[in-house]
Amino acid sequence: MRRREPPPLLPPAGGPITRRRKLAESEPPAQDTISNLPDAVLGEIISLLPTKDGARTQILASRWRHLWRSAPLNLDCRGLNHGDELVGALSRIISSHQGPCRRLCIHADLLDAPSTTVDSLLRSDALGNLQELEFSCFEQPPPASIFRFSPTLRVVTIGCCNLPDSAVRGIHFPLLKQLGLEFVCISECSLHSLIASCPTLESLLIHRSFGFPCIQINSLSLKSVGLDSYAVWENNTVALQLQELIINNAPCLERLLLLHQETGLRISVIAAPKLETIGFLSDGYYECSQDHLYRLAFGSTVILGLHVDNLDMVVRTVKILAIQMKDLCLDTVIDLLTCFPCLEKLYIKARTSESSNFWRRKHRNLINCLDIRLKTIVLKSYRGIKSQVNFVTFFVLNARMLESMTLQVETSNYNEEFLVEQRRKLQLQDRVSRGAQFHFTPDICIRTNWDIKHVRDLDVVDPFVRRC
Repeated sequence: MRRREPPPLLPPAGGPITRRRKLAESEPPAQDTISNLPDAVLGEIISLLPTKDGARTQILASRWRHLWRSAPLNLDCRGLNHGDELVGALSRIISSHQGPCRRLCIHADLLDAPSTTVDSLLRSDALGNLQELEFSCFEQPPPASIFRFSPTLRVVTIGCCNLPDSAVRGIHFPLLKQLGLEFVCISECSLHSLIASCPTLESLLIHRSFGFPCIQINSLSLKSVGLDSYAVWENNTVALQLQELIINNAPCLERLLLLHQETGLRISVIAAPKLETIGFLSDGYYECSQDHLYRLAFGSTVILGLHVDNLDMVVRTVKILAIQMKDLCLDTVIDLLTCFPCLEKLYIKARTSESSNFWRRKHRNLINCLDIRLKTIVLKSYRGIKSQVNFVTFFVLNARMLESMTLQVETSNYNEEFLVEQRRKLQLQDRVSRGAQFHFTPDICIRTNWDIKHVRDLDVVDPFVRRC
């Protein structure tokens, strides 16, 4: 009788056991380090997410299930459904949330609800200790309940409404750091009263608001000011718009951003000893008359557009400057360097490059006495034409402290042949600052006035830089 052979041993499911597989099976599973963070830290992370994304963290794992309901609430109606469903959703979220409400963003026009409903929503006890509020409506004026949070607010943006004197009178924001007004009608008296009611205010953004011809800044805490004085039309006529900005006393002011160039705004800087950053100065980038250019005065020194009209004294505090030029002109930039001799960063956006920018003979005597302290230069829309090459070469061969120059190249020109040719034309091998780095990139590297969309955008050291 033949002896039956035992069946061959089959490899386990998943294929033969290899040395790599043995090692993988012997290693412990990857540890979820994020879930091991304390609840307080995870709550802070969740509060930075949009409302819907924050709520969705509940389905990640049992560890996360309770966190959103107890985390500081970031409630933004723009990420939710509109109309009656939105009112119900907001009410349910507010009433069921166990943690504090940190940020509330309500656009009343999205609610499609009567003002009494909005007012009732804002008076919810669950909204106590609110720190950030964004509120806009098309009613005149907004509900008084939006000001009941004034003792605790740190950030406020009010938009699309009329703020009468009676609404502003008596308001006090003891902790407010950032204030934004967008499409708001407010009188000059009430605006000054509102600013004065914020003793710790650091950032002020006034965007296309009207009703006040003049702003006078007297603030011991203000660090950043952003103004867009674009003309607003009301009933087929131009509403009363900003005509003059006077900085009387701002010992902490560091940044002044002029967000619309062609309104003829007159700016007088009387006392701002820490003012380091200015932009966006323009000589008519969008085709405007001389009457529509900014007039910036430091005492008796006057800059009209980009032209230094009168240079009685230099301004040594300014270190960062962003300009928008109708035509790339080296003479204009040299005049600005003379006015701001301590300038370290220069951002340039030029629409055309028609000037020849020849400088070797014209500025031969100036080169020996001009102390160029520029460390960073960023030039938008570089095409490598003669005018631009002459402009850049001036700094390559004369800016002894230069550390970085970034040239934003149009995508159609961005290829290896073009880059090799430009490095040769710009004489980079002969650069006077041996450690200077030169970067060619097709990416946008300068933030423009259109990128300043929220008062938070003012609270950065350099508001013009965009990482390439």
